[in-house]
Amino acid sequence: MSEPLAGIRVVDLSKILAGPYATMTLADLGADVIKVEHPEGGDPTRGWGPPFNGPDATYYLAANRSKRSVTLDLKSPHGQEAAHRLLATADVMVENFRPGSSLARAFAYDRLRSRHPHLVVLHISAFGDHGPLRDEPGYDMVAQAAAGLMSLTGEPEGAPVRAGSAIGDLAASLFGTIGVVAALLERATTGRGRYVSTSLYESLLALHINWATAYFATGERPERLGSAHPSLTPYQACRAADGYFVIAVGNDVQFRHLATALGHPHWADDPRFATNSARVTHRRLLEAHLHRVLVRHTVEHWCKLLRTAGVPVTAIRALDEVLTSEQTEALGIVRTVEHPAVGPLQQIACPVSFDGVRPPVRAAPPTLGQHSHHVLAELGYDEADVKRLLSGPPEAE
Repeated sequence: MSEPLAGIRVVDLSKILAGPYATMTLADLGADVIKVEHPEGGDPTRGWGPPFNGPDATYYLAANRSKRSVTLDLKSPHGQEAAHRLLATADVMVENFRPGSSLARAFAYDRLRSRHPHLVVLHISAFGDHGPLRDEPGYDMVAQAAAGLMSLTGEPEGAPVRAGSAIGDLAASLFGTIGVVAALLERATTGRGRYVSTSLYESLLALHINWATAYFATGERPERLGSAHPSLTPYQACRAADGYFVIAVGNDVQFRHLATALGHPHWADDPRFATNSARVTHRRLLEAHLHRVLVRHTVEHWCKLLRTAGVPVTAIRALDEVLTSEQTEALGIVRTVEHPAVGPLQQIACPVSFDGVRPPVRAAPPTLGQHSHHVLAELGYDEADVKRLLSGPPEAE
């Protein structure tokens, strides 16, 4: 297939997850992504294990496919000059330097703009470019706590819980990717690059959507509801005789189907349950009625019965069940690519298709410095210069 971002070069100076996931998404769409890593250890996620698969942790392998790895000491003058040579050939630079660090100063956008006016720069931070927290470092869980997500996640009487996935990192990555693609589209007209910035904090605020608008309307602090929905019910995990499953009733017709299938059609005519707003008001009472019925039979029984009745329902599947399911196989989203140290390596491919065709997984996540010689030679360095850059002693700032 013709890849939408073929011909676009991205220099990835980021590490951990938000930046690398953004650049991997751009690579999935066809961009040539060059990942610049420190010679000593590279991206910290290479060591974020167990589990490991080959020389690197699976965490690193999850966010770095289809890139080329170059090792440079960006704190040295020679390393910075090599980076600028690379940026001169690039369309996009992605970084998540710690605010106030020497690298943040060395690659500040005002400097980059004068030297590389064509460059689209994506900066991802924990808390954004302004405000009292702008200089604070932060990992995903810190952002989830600070941005309010953990206050909404977990059982009402239980402790706050972080989302199972690193949703702050991933949201910032995806919003940042949208910003980069928009800036590239604009540059096609203006010829000028852009400074694009986002943060874990801002992205999580954007994902609050209905929680935030409800607060704006009522001024009331929302409370944790476990798996339940603040504006719909029943729309949650329910207990059966042998485990839990999900019922997701989105309207009054579906609730009538549910009540009838459960042998209690009169529920749909009860003024406490007849409308969604009434059901939300009497949530606890309805949950108690449902519990007394649902614990009598198995998850399989209820899923089959309710699905036949037209009620949205599913078992809660574990990851091994999901990744080997018929649905996942039919979508062709699990791909295998050859890794230089591991051999066949499975990856979750790009979730977007174009004209029904999913972009290929072009290459495995690179080993540290795997492409250094080749990329530096592309930039005009001779063999002696390459050797000096890659093996010379670190220089002071």
